[in-house]
Amino acid sequence: MLHLEGIVKRYGSHTALDGITMDVPPGQVFGLLGPNGAGKTTLIRIITRITGPDEGTVTLDGHPMGPEDVARMGYLPEERGLYKKMKVGEQSLYLAQLKGMSKAEATKRLKAWFERWEMSAWWNKKVEELSKGMAQKVQFITTVLHEPKLLILDEPFSGFDPINAELIRAEILRLRDAGVTVMLSTHSMASVEELCDNIGLIDRSRLMLHGNVREIRKRYGANVYRIEYKGSRVAFANALGFAGELIEVQEGGEYSVAKVKLGKGSTVNDVLRPIISAVEVHGVQEEVPRMHDIFIKVVGETAPEHVTAGMTE
Repeated sequence: MLHLEGIVKRYGSHTALDGITMDVPPGQVFGLLGPNGAGKTTLIRIITRITGPDEGTVTLDGHPMGPEDVARMGYLPEERGLYKKMKVGEQSLYLAQLKGMSKAEATKRLKAWFERWEMSAWWNKKVEELSKGMAQKVQFITTVLHEPKLLILDEPFSGFDPINAELIRAEILRLRDAGVTVMLSTHSMASVEELCDNIGLIDRSRLMLHGNVREIRKRYGANVYRIEYKGSRVAFANALGFAGELIEVQEGGEYSVAKVKLGKGSTVNDVLRPIISAVEVHGVQEEVPRMHDIFIKVVGETAPEHVTAGMTE
């Protein structure tokens, strides 16, 4: 759906984006990742046409993006803001009409959303009476009300309690399943693993990692497997031989759990074949690295303040 080619953005002597080329597939959740100051917000501002690139092109559905395409987008920035003295319903209608909706259609859709999210009682209350989470829910609704085809969410879970965060997660997945393309900028690697189909990781103005989440996690795997078994630890180790390296064994329950790193040229079947004759194997699972660990590895542990600022598991 969205293709970025060679995007460069400079502010004086500082290069905020340096040759970013990536694709955001249609009908999926795309995670835009990176430490603070990496260039994510600048890229979002270019996609939403708030600012323009110094070099490069943005293509939407095969054509150069133009002003008319902005109406097909929904953008929830990290910096939230509502008019505190306005009533919630009045504010919501105002924002909806800025998106080109008629008052009648906006009212109908807003009433349906407020009823579904059990917010109807807040319609005639002033914005200043809302909690932070409730205000964010109002802004989320007004962001998606006009049914955009491309939805850009910058840290959408910030400030939410677990119940409302789950409400937003479920809504993102519902929108994805309805064919909406969602770009999600977040520091939460747990959200990336749960929600994102593809990611782009930007660090120090450059695209460092780009692709399918499952394939990336698989690519960064270390060929380590968890093997649940019942039997003698010594028999397990002896049977393993040179097919793999026994990293550790956890005992204490009905089944012991061994972590085994495959030997060079060995497959998991090569490891299991002799073990099965020595102990009772209950289960085998590959240890796939978390996105949090991949993030740290790619960005580099040489700059811990740069990496860990604002990150959550």
